[in-house]
Amino acid sequence: MDFQDFLRHQFAHVVVGEFKPGQFEVAKQLYEEAVSTYKTGFKKAYLLQEPGTDKGVSIIFWESVEDMAANQSEAYQNILKQMMPLFAHPPQTTIYELVCEIQPAPTQE
Repeated sequence: MDFQDFLRHQFAHVVVGEFKPGQFEVAKQLYEEAVSTYKTGFKKAYLLQEPGTDKGVSIIFWESVEDMAANQSEAYQNILKQMMPLFAHPPQTTIYELVCEIQPAPTQE
């Protein structure tokens, strides 16, 4: 890794939403399908669910905003169309730049 790589930050695509009652599991399956279409620049994805509710947060990490845009394939768009009617309200989408990452200190045993 060279110095330029060290200076480069990842980006996170964050979606906060609530699904119609009982639809979270269906949405989760579609989410996994959509994420499986990602290629270049995709780092990792998390889907969080507020316990006992149909509210959730998706966090998807990318190397760049350009990579994020480049992965908007036709397959991805089709999955998104299937997912949209499952939302109780339109989800809130934001892009963040990762500016600080803290790892746990190594444990000494």
